[in-house]
Amino acid sequence: MTPSLPTGCVIALVGAESTGKTELARAIAQRLQDRGTPTTLVTEYLREWCEREGRTPRPDEQQAIADEQTRRIDTAAATGVVVADTTALMTAVYSEQLFADTTLYDGALAAQRRCAITLLTALDLPWVADDMRDGPHARQPTDTLLRAALAGAKLSYTVVHGSGGERLANAWNAINSIAGNEGRARTSRASGTRDRLGAKPASWSWPCEKCSDPECEHKLFSDLMARRD
Repeated sequence: MTPSLPTGCVIALVGAESTGKTELARAIAQRLQDRGTPTTLVTEYLREWCEREGRTPRPDEQQAIADEQTRRIDTAAATGVVVADTTALMTAVYSEQLFADTTLYDGALAAQRRCAITLLTALDLPWVADDMRDGPHARQPTDTLLRAALAGAKLSYTVVHGSGGERLANAWNAINSIAGNEGRARTSRASGTRDRLGAKPASWSWPCEKCSDPECEHKLFSDLMARRD
């Protein structure tokens, strides 16, 4: 099944480091393109910046990085569907986590609100080190701050679990479910009916069939890793 996604629809992937955002974003964009949906993949500008400069940003450089990520997403959204490999919200989260700077949140959350679908990648993949990442110890604090920011702004998101094809299948199911709900909401609004979906179309919620409760998810993940040890 291919979701019906209008021009300007942004599917945003957010999540802690080494949780498969880039691989999943590429896979979603490729599947949409293969099925005839004009789709642009917007990659992570923060990583591009770090690779170009050979270092991580200073606190005073974070805002420009967040703004450029948003600019690229908005530009791509003018011509079709967008799959965004992170958004400015991740830069805001890193600014709080690393520099105790919360000033980026207002702009980042405003941009996030324009995203039709937000997929949050779960912490169930093994850590893969590279020169730009902090370490596995940083993943849960990042995840906690990210969920708190989304919840505080009353922005719905779907947690995506699984590895490989299962992760893609779970993300695809979520996209189809959310797109179907919005399609029904548009029909209701067009007919003048205000049902539950039509009343608040920006507040989609598609609970993961495994777990979308962070406390339960983190406990499950911790128990799994303990059994492996």
